[in-house]
Amino acid sequence: MNTRITVVFFLFLSILLAVPSFSWAEDFGNSETVASTAQEASSKSSFDTWTVIERLYKSTGIYQFIYRKVGDPEPASMLIPQVVEDYPTASGWMKLVMIAVGCLLLYLAIVKKFEPLLLLPIGFGTILTNIPMGGIAQEGGLLKYFFDIGIATEVCPLLIFLGIGALTDFGPLIANPKTALLGAAAQIGVFGALIGALLLTKYAGFNFSLQDACSIGIIGGADGPTSIFLSSQLSPNLMGAIAVAAYSYMALVPLIQPPIMRLLTNEKERMVVMEQLRPVSRAEKIIFPLIILFSCILLLPTAAPLMGLLAFGNLLRESGVVERLSKTAQNEMINLVTIVLGLGVSTKLSAERFLRVETLGIIVLGLVAFALSTAGGVIFGKIMCKFTGGKVNPLIGAAGVSAVPMAARVAAVEGQRANPTNYLLMHAMGPNVAGVIGTAIAAGVLLAVFK
Repeated sequence: MNTRITVVFFLFLSILLAVPSFSWAEDFGNSETVASTAQEASSKSSFDTWTVIERLYKSTGIYQFIYRKVGDPEPASMLIPQVVEDYPTASGWMKLVMIAVGCLLLYLAIVKKFEPLLLLPIGFGTILTNIPMGGIAQEGGLLKYFFDIGIATEVCPLLIFLGIGALTDFGPLIANPKTALLGAAAQIGVFGALIGALLLTKYAGFNFSLQDACSIGIIGGADGPTSIFLSSQLSPNLMGAIAVAAYSYMALVPLIQPPIMRLLTNEKERMVVMEQLRPVSRAEKIIFPLIILFSCILLLPTAAPLMGLLAFGNLLRESGVVERLSKTAQNEMINLVTIVLGLGVSTKLSAERFLRVETLGIIVLGLVAFALSTAGGVIFGKIMCKFTGGKVNPLIGAAGVSAVPMAARVAAVEGQRANPTNYLLMHAMGPNVAGVIGTAIAAGVLLAVFK
């Protein structure tokens, strides 16, 4: 028995010794194969390293700005489906141009203090939107969410109107209701630019639809939130250019309006001193926003979103019973919404949308609209001056645009330049706040007819 166990043990030991020997012999015989395999692995590792380096280089902004071509897909679309609304993606140099535009807006906002509350977030958002491979303004990006939630749904422009209502004192308009006519006359620029856009389409080769013309025309009202509200419904792809034009011309009121005012009036008209406004009771101030609301409900329901939020904000202010809500609407709410609005609008300032011939048309037509609105208000002011026996200074007609309170200040400065004892500010505030209402009504009319 012991002998058998010993034999089995030695046999098993022999097998164990034979296996490694066989393995070593096989490895020795296939040494060339092993070396070849190692070389391939090394080559593969080297290839992967260079591929990684190449991909990293191609993902840099430097590469994208230099080599990116029109139509190249955004890398963000590899993760999230992207829709570019009939526009091919822009080349690298086009994105560089738009980043320069964003820097220009930042310069105007910070150094020149041109409408900094809106131009600063719009300018910074423009830079973010045009970063190659950034994806922040694409589907699923933060700025795209700002646009979809805050602007496409019309929430932000309407909340801005609520804040404007809470900030506005309609007392000068209530004290002198006739000045509302000046606010209405200043809307001539809206419809003048609308006609101009259609003429450019017919004779100059531009591609503006009737809805586009309406959106461009509203720039003449010098009301940024209304411009964004209307263009978001009629021409969302032109919204970026329209918003930039509207806020830029609002900021340039002190440069654009005075030459027109001096051209259309003489020294005697500019020297007219107006009577002091009567006091306005608290009851009148409370009833006024309700009158605006119910008039809108009965006559122009399409303007109810804008007019309703404006009236609500003003009622918060004048009721005197919700001071906390009034202050929130005037400060925290409108400040937060302004940030979201500016960044959301910037998603429409991508290179593929902005660097088009239509943008030049929008800028020119916006300037024409603003000039026509100023001229319309001043001319109607001259008519009122004549029919009232010289009791209305035509300069306050220029305040009929809705750039509150900048247009009123410009009218007051021009009045004092002609007559240092002439104080027109409160008189000019009447047509100025009437212009806010007039622009909202004009937007409602355009929506009712052309949407």
